[in-house]
Amino acid sequence: MSAPRSYAQDLPRQAADLLDRVRTGSPRVHCLMNTVVQKLVADGLSAIGAVPSMTSSVEEVQAFVRKADALVVNLGTLDAQRREAVGLALDTAAEVEKPWVLDPAHCDYSPLRAAFAQELLARGPAILRANAAEHLLLEVPSDIVGVRTGEEDRIDLSARTAMIGNGHPFMAKVTGTGCLSGAVIAAFVAIGDDRFIAAASAMLVMGVAAEIAARTMRGPASFGIELLDVLYRLSAQDIAQVARCR
Repeated sequence: MSAPRSYAQDLPRQAADLLDRVRTGSPRVHCLMNTVVQKLVADGLSAIGAVPSMTSSVEEVQAFVRKADALVVNLGTLDAQRREAVGLALDTAAEVEKPWVLDPAHCDYSPLRAAFAQELLARGPAILRANAAEHLLLEVPSDIVGVRTGEEDRIDLSARTAMIGNGHPFMAKVTGTGCLSGAVIAAFVAIGDDRFIAAASAMLVMGVAAEIAARTMRGPASFGIELLDVLYRLSAQDIAQVARCR
């Protein structure tokens, strides 16, 4: 069997193009999101030009998903109501053919959460974004883009692969940067024609922005603020100069 082909050579240009399309197209992303990180995720989506919404109300979630261009399902702060909301949201996403991203946050901590994440994978997300421990625990169907985060992020779909070396250790010091990555992926897949390229481009944008933000930070708090500012002003030249992908 041949090794997976790398699609990274043209990725900086593609990432810059997709970021520009998000800024001009303002896709709506509905986030069933960890309640701890909702503000950071909403601010991050707004910074790149997307339009966030966050309700997990079982009475309203289907209406919000119908108006959205993409959905991200994050399993942080999971409870019975959120499980019900996820089911309703995915019913609607399937009905109106909206792409969605699964972030199985901390499924490696809880067998019940891991089982729920596996059930959700059977419902056909466009993309799975998970860290190595979460990713290895799950059986990922071959037709789903797998984004495995770590010191080097790996994006796979069948025989296609991209490796991204950008990022900064302070991403682990600010709660919600990983959750924001999942939401940015959803924004990119909402306007992208190729979900593999959309996922890889979103991860490259986040990694490059983190490295640039780290240049002027003073600590975790200022890093979080700088990250939002850099996402807002990130240019094609920034991406081309800082990108490390293969």
